[in-house]
Amino acid sequence: MGFPITTLVSIFLAVATLVVSVAHGDPLVPMLCIFGDSVVDVGNNNNLNTLIKSNFPPYGRDFVTHKPTGRFCNGKLATDFTAEYLGFTSYPPAYLSQDAKGKSLLTGANFASAGSGYYERTAQIYRAITLTQQVAYYKEYQDTVVKMVGKDRANAMFSGGIHLLSAGSSDFIQNYYINPVLNRAYSPDQFSDILMGSFSTFVQLVTESVWVGGEEDWSDNPTTNWMFASNHHAIWGGSNQCVGKLNQDAISFNNKLNTTSQVLQNKLPGLKLVVFDIYHPLLDMVIKPTDQGFFEARKACCGTGTIETSLLCNARSVGTCSNATQYVYWDGYHPSEAANQVIAQDLLEQGFSLSREDCTRYLIQLKQSSSFPLLSSINTYEIDGYFWLQ
Repeated sequence: MGFPITTLVSIFLAVATLVVSVAHGDPLVPMLCIFGDSVVDVGNNNNLNTLIKSNFPPYGRDFVTHKPTGRFCNGKLATDFTAEYLGFTSYPPAYLSQDAKGKSLLTGANFASAGSGYYERTAQIYRAITLTQQVAYYKEYQDTVVKMVGKDRANAMFSGGIHLLSAGSSDFIQNYYINPVLNRAYSPDQFSDILMGSFSTFVQLVTESVWVGGEEDWSDNPTTNWMFASNHHAIWGGSNQCVGKLNQDAISFNNKLNTTSQVLQNKLPGLKLVVFDIYHPLLDMVIKPTDQGFFEARKACCGTGTIETSLLCNARSVGTCSNATQYVYWDGYHPSEAANQVIAQDLLEQGFSLSREDCTRYLIQLKQSSSFPLLSSINTYEIDGYFWLQ
């Protein structure tokens, strides 16, 4: 008796990613480009004239190099784990860093900047890189790749790659809630609408830039154009309960993001825009930390675990924990490496909206993999648009 593959997508996706990568040594996608804020910044702010930095201890103490890199974490970010799960052997380098050169640019780049957001003024306040400038850097990056590999190969890389965006939280936490001018002029709902306009503009700018030659229409190309956006994450307080009003705003924002994403997919045929839900995974870890193997969710590891972020989380911070694996949060705003790993695994389980071609490709790769012999004897066939295993 067979069973429809559609019921197995969330299970197979993480397994397929790991198995295929180990078996063939090639990433699941040709390129990973990352945009956004401090949740995904890997060092672009290091050389900027901004106070929003993390290129000093104890940041990075549990990273592969055991040195600070500019990541707002004790170790790896969720995007680092995602890159690993996709089969990459290195992480997309910060575009403004010395690492962004030569062959390292052929598997992607990271344009994110701590303090940035959908609202241009948010980034300007903190002297971060606005999303508009991040897209400008992206186009500059495309020109560099074209010079390295040629237009045809570059088109295949960019159109077949993943573009990931993390933004929104900074706009509220680091701007709207502490800016009396802004929160008097707009309700949270109205401000969210403004951010949705910026989100739509960003998506359209990036998708219009995917074809580096400027002649073809990307939406007419059969290659999948993947874009992922993460939603506004849960905001925690001094207990295991999150701050009610702020999280209601986050839920409202996330609902708008889902709706806007659907509108954009309808408007831009060929685009696969997936909104990753990081709100609920983080909320679950905060409310029920022991279920995920955590001990502390009421305070962060760094310093007193309440306000220390960026410059306030430093080598002299009194009270910094010795084992961050037990903590959901590393500093007063950012998840620990252990929490990032849980988030990344959850995001992969949310997975891709797989098309028929995607399902076929995954099954063929899985069946050919010696690392997953049980599938080698399973037959696959299609009935009424569904792929079945037998």
